[in-house]
Amino acid sequence: MFSVAPASSTPAFQQICDQVVAAVRDGALLPGTRLPTVRRLAADLSVSPHTVAKAYRQLEAEGHVETRGRNGTVVLPPAGAAAADETLLAARALVDAARRRGLDLSETIGLLRQTW
Repeated sequence: MFSVAPASSTPAFQQICDQVVAAVRDGALLPGTRLPTVRRLAADLSVSPHTVAKAYRQLEAEGHVETRGRNGTVVLPPAGAAAADETLLAARALVDAARRRGLDLSETIGLLRQTW
């Protein structure tokens, strides 16, 4: 699923991070999916286990995965998915309120700018 281009100017650990993030974004890795162990992925990619461990630590620090000790490293839901849902609900509530008051889009945007 993952690969490393040794000739790339991007460090191997960053290539791994980028690929995991892209796979989560594209839906190829679903929340709860367990990633390969550090040693297994290092062997598959012909890189040092330190390289994979560094990638996993960065992914965890960024909130993409969670390391659960002996249970491995698992993919987390996209950060902000819940926040995006809440924001969308708030936007819909604003639209509904603006329409009830007879405001058009320009007037509603003007109100947003005033409160921003």
